[in-house]
Amino acid sequence: MAGPINREQTIEERYGIPENFLEVEVKNPQTHGFGRKMYTDYEILCRTNIPAFKLKHSSARRRYSDFEWFRDVLERESTRVNIPPLPGKVFTNRFSDEVIEQRREGLERFLQIVAGHPLLQTGSKVLAAFIQDPNFSRDNYHY
Repeated sequence: MAGPINREQTIEERYGIPENFLEVEVKNPQTHGFGRKMYTDYEILCRTNIPAFKLKHSSARRRYSDFEWFRDVLERESTRVNIPPLPGKVFTNRFSDEVIEQRREGLERFLQIVAGHPLLQTGSKVLAAFIQDPNFSRDNYHY
């Protein structure tokens, strides 16, 4: 009885670009405005070779309220997929570094889950645009 054949991986197999890869980061939070008009937005960086995404590298900025709208649309678009929750609303100290960092981490986890879901990649009309288009506007999508 012959055992498995062991061979060394080639350099390409070991260090080459994976067949399908998707990296989504939420970073670089920036707070804008004054008083009651203050808000924080976050940079979404995406690197991928998955065909559902038009760009291999992209950067776009989104506010928390944009994520709320996006999650709501995903829920309406895809009844077969359980959409994860966003990090909770914060009503005190929402512009403190600690709160902003916790929210950033939660938004990143959320995006990594939804962007990596095959049914959302192929079935969502807004997924790729929300993550990749710097000129994205909710007004272009009527739900």
